[in-house]
Amino acid sequence: MFHNDLASCGCPSSIGWPSIDGERTGETSEMKTLPRRRLGRSGLTPNAIGLGGAWWGGSTDSEILAAIDRAIDLGMDFLDTYPGQNEEIWGRALVGRREQVFLQAKVSSHVHNDMRSNHTASATRRSLENSLRALQTDYLDSVLIHGYDQPDQFEDPDMDMVDPLAPGHALEELMKLRDQGVIRHIGIGARSAAVHRRAIETGQIEIVLTYLEYSLLTQVADADLFPLCRERDVGVILASPLGMGLLTGRPVDDEDERRKIPSTTEPTANRMLEWCAEHSVDIRHLAIQYCLAADVDGIVLPGQASRAEVEGTYEAATCEIPTDVWRQFLTNFSLPLNDALLKGPSS
Repeated sequence: MFHNDLASCGCPSSIGWPSIDGERTGETSEMKTLPRRRLGRSGLTPNAIGLGGAWWGGSTDSEILAAIDRAIDLGMDFLDTYPGQNEEIWGRALVGRREQVFLQAKVSSHVHNDMRSNHTASATRRSLENSLRALQTDYLDSVLIHGYDQPDQFEDPDMDMVDPLAPGHALEELMKLRDQGVIRHIGIGARSAAVHRRAIETGQIEIVLTYLEYSLLTQVADADLFPLCRERDVGVILASPLGMGLLTGRPVDDEDERRKIPSTTEPTANRMLEWCAEHSVDIRHLAIQYCLAADVDGIVLPGQASRAEVEGTYEAATCEIPTDVWRQFLTNFSLPLNDALLKGPSS
């Protein structure tokens, strides 16, 4: 389960997360080891915090390289990439370090700007070949079918899109690539629990990535997805633990991303930010550790766009939060009193 090692986390001195008002904390003299997790029946055992590159659009090459290097140094050994998005920079960063990490790529309906072809077998293989070339590797630890968000989207003529799970398309091609040793494990990344459940029922999916479905702001995956994942021994990657930035106090500027956020979420985030400010608590610490305590096998995948954010995520994952802080926060926002979060020290 996510929560196995939380009680042993000690709080290091701060190592560089910029504060919400832009100040930066000091350097650490003590390093804690991130707990290792089991990613379901895939057999992959990465550390509890991974590194995602979804928010790197405004970062320079040198900033991205610094973030990747620092993440690996701190034990974030599960790296989640996206087709065509800075993959060549990932490849440069991993020269000489490929065997130190678990590397995940995606095949997506948004790669080639051609909705009909992107989940066909040929497009899937082409996407993977491009990723392997850019990442400078001859294998991938896991590959996710991505961009399949609603179970009925193939019935929408405006989408003009094939079903990746249907015979002859993306899933079947990934199974062939797995048999050839090019990829080790197959997963899916989607918003909809119904999509995840349909994919899991094929028996071929070992990993799911869900975002905005389990965090301080919502726990819909706890009822809609986690039980099936436990039953089928599917590993879970919890992305966007900070609610696409809402739990940092920064507004979500991208209109496409904002549309993914329920209208009730932002007011809740603002109330949580106010509570944390009043109680001198860093909400990012709460957000990361809340996801780490989820009752399912897997890891947490924040979007970290700089070395400072990588260091801040590490701090959030390894610091001790007093039991009474958790109890007050969870009670105030009507969240379940998770036993894994209530085993820490009293303040």
